[in-house]
Amino acid sequence: MSTLINTEVKPFKTTAYHNGEFVDVSSDDIKGKWSVFFFYPADFTFVCPTELGDLADYYAQLKEMGVEVYSVSTDTHFTHKAWHDASETIKKIQFPMLGDATGKISRNFEVMIEEEGLALRGTFVVNPEGIIKVCEVHDLGIGRSAKELVRKIQAAQYVASHDGEVCPASWQPGEETLSPSLDLVGKI
Repeated sequence: MSTLINTEVKPFKTTAYHNGEFVDVSSDDIKGKWSVFFFYPADFTFVCPTELGDLADYYAQLKEMGVEVYSVSTDTHFTHKAWHDASETIKKIQFPMLGDATGKISRNFEVMIEEEGLALRGTFVVNPEGIIKVCEVHDLGIGRSAKELVRKIQAAQYVASHDGEVCPASWQPGEETLSPSLDLVGKI
């Protein structure tokens, strides 16, 4: 199995539903800031609104961290608007909801289920240079945690700004990190 870690986001252009409007979003828009691509199977489903609602609850914190969130499904931007208008949970969303009716973005991130035309639950953290630093893919029945996503982004941002340091398991901001060296081998 190949990995997308440390690869550049492939070019894309699509239309999103964002803050009551249809807006164009492209791979050029992600340059210069941290981004999260949050793939889910479909609007008007069951686990998806719980995940998107959870993520919406952390959006202000993510924005403070300099992170933009892009939710993506193979629905159209029109369907995203209809879901936003119909669901109290989805009305909380303030991040762009990208339409991917052709499946190009889902294929670019290798989460497309071809026989169903749907995306797996994929979460990708992308650095300001457009390079994927975190990749997590779940089966359709397994929901994700926005709280854990925030921690992973904090760790990715820390490592990016502290050359030579790494974050151990369950690391939280303010806790000790590690500086890999010969002296640590066999001591942890």
